Amino acid sequence: MSPGQFKRWRKQMGLSQKDAADALGLKRRVLQYYEKGERDGKKVQIPRSISLACYALSQGVEEFDGVTAKKNVALEKAAAKE
Repeated sequence: MSPGQFKRWRKQMGLSQKDAADALGLKRRVLQYYEKGERDGKKVQIPRSISLACYALSQGVEEFDGVTAKKNVALEKAAAKE
């Protein structure tokens, strides 16, 4: 996932940087590094785990215990209306 794709994902989800960071278990500053693609002039790679978490959240998955996914009901209802 590129920095541009990451930022686009957040905006499509309608999340602020703080809300996206909370949903991903990150500090807001780390999220900002990922969106910018660098930290202190050095390239920052978005970890695969974060990319996969973005996908899961976009599919409405809030929790996963290794077997069962807990979905966000409000997100599913909004998607069904589209």
